[in-house]
Amino acid sequence: MHPNLKETLLNAVHQVIQAASLESSASIIDSVGLENLPMGRPSHAKFGDFTSSIALALAKKLKKNPRELAAQIIACLAEQHPACDDFIEKIEIAGPGHINFYMGQGFKAQTIHKVLEAGPEYGAQPPKSGHRILLEFVSANPTGPLHVGHGRGAAYGASLANLLTAAGHDVTCEYYVNDAGRQMNILALSVWLRFLQQHTQGVVLPSNAYQGDYIIPLAESAEFLEPVELSNGSLEPATITLLTTQLNDDTASDAKEQHLDQLIELCQNHLGSSLFRRLREHALNAILDDIRDDLGEFGVHYQHWFSEIGLHDSGQIAETLQRLEQGGYLYEKGGATWFRSTDFGDDKDRVVKRDNGQFTYFAADIAYHAEKFQRGHDEIINIWGADHHGYIARVKAAITALGLDAERLTINLVQFANLVENGEKIPMSTRSGQFVTLRFLRDKVGKDASRFFYVQRQADQHMDFDISLALSQNKDNPVYYIQYTYARVNSVAAQIAALPKLEDVDLSLLTQESELQLLNKIADYPNLIQQAAKNRQPHQITSYLQELAGGFHSYYNATRILVEDEALKHARAYLALAVQQVVKNGLTLLDVSTPERM
Repeated sequence: MHPNLKETLLNAVHQVIQAASLESSASIIDSVGLENLPMGRPSHAKFGDFTSSIALALAKKLKKNPRELAAQIIACLAEQHPACDDFIEKIEIAGPGHINFYMGQGFKAQTIHKVLEAGPEYGAQPPKSGHRILLEFVSANPTGPLHVGHGRGAAYGASLANLLTAAGHDVTCEYYVNDAGRQMNILALSVWLRFLQQHTQGVVLPSNAYQGDYIIPLAESAEFLEPVELSNGSLEPATITLLTTQLNDDTASDAKEQHLDQLIELCQNHLGSSLFRRLREHALNAILDDIRDDLGEFGVHYQHWFSEIGLHDSGQIAETLQRLEQGGYLYEKGGATWFRSTDFGDDKDRVVKRDNGQFTYFAADIAYHAEKFQRGHDEIINIWGADHHGYIARVKAAITALGLDAERLTINLVQFANLVENGEKIPMSTRSGQFVTLRFLRDKVGKDASRFFYVQRQADQHMDFDISLALSQNKDNPVYYIQYTYARVNSVAAQIAALPKLEDVDLSLLTQESELQLLNKIADYPNLIQQAAKNRQPHQITSYLQELAGGFHSYYNATRILVEDEALKHARAYLALAVQQVVKNGLTLLDVSTPERM
């Protein structure tokens, strides 16, 4: 929406309210919820360029007929001339009290000036003073390569960070590294067993260890390990049994996990605490480096990588639990320590320390969020997989129990994406090794298609990633269709010997309905940025770009840009260049490239 139009309309509304009521106009507008002015594009161009239902919203409060109230608002607008005379052509009342605005041709043409003068900054807002956002996303366990399921959270988080920054926020991106706990022990064990397999016969990798081929090079590079000979008679029979036992597929899961824990204990005892820790760090660092590289190639970058081990080593977990205990929110039961999360709306209380004295993952998460709040960000956003939905209540309960403002924490859920190949979904499991890596997908269809397709749908909705569609080069592929808009304008510009300066071009010649629609569309872009950022929905950018590209291609196919009339040719060329700039700005937010030729 044009800012002058919004300001002018609000001034007129204030005048009408003050004339009709003893209450302050500001308090009435606040009570009706009009801080975000109800204005948008009408359903059809014949109803004007903008339409507002503000009269309908205020009618009951002011006890007036909506159409009469609309007429009063329009009369006040007329009194403000010539302040709005340069951009409003006419105003009409429609239906029960809608106010329709028809903008002048001069106003519409100004949009091209604004786009091309601002260039890459068109649509971006100046920094909002003092509003800092901490955005945590992906944070996949460093137990294997990122798979295509993680890719959606990565694309959504990075696009959201760009979008929030464009809306004027100060954004810090963070990756929480789950480098403590049993999963890392299982990873170390898996590497050790693979190492033993390379040096002796008979060692079995349990089905619930990490099976992927990525474990093999980790074992090959673990030169500090020494092989174990099963046949030299120096090992205890029980040890040999553990290393060579293959459980049946129908063995109960509890028995399999108990067997895995026994192997972990065996590995720890055999290597000793120092060497076992070195093995963990070796595997962790290699996988974490791979994750960093993978995300970097995907256009995803972080200002901060936060280690869970740091919470344990610094004593922050114990300190945070002590704060909860002092508040009366912990109790002992069955040898474990429990948090009274039901006091804050959770469906059951949660264990924070097991009967063996070890902290739970939840305890570490409580300490991590307490640490986040201490950094002084105005807003904290977590992007989690949809399978963590049940985790939200307990985390917010802990934050509230610590005396912190849980409203400062927003948790956005992302459904994992299904990769579709030949019409079939590919199953994925990190432990079994049956997964398709993000790197494979990026190599297959390219970063551009991957980034765009991942954010094309609302993040909390299920999606299937269609590889064949992503590889196609036609209008059915939205990435190709939008990028082709950019390349097509380059082709047009290359056929014009020299464009005059923009201020010397008569943009009032752009009178076709399709031209006016394109002008309106690119004028909507700054407001779109604000709305998409407010709603935390990058997919609104993809929808907008598809509509803009569709409008431009239809215009291009139906209208000659390179006409003999020089003045009209130049006006149309600058319209095309403005569309091109907005396409580039939108794709840049999604980290999708704009090829010069296609």
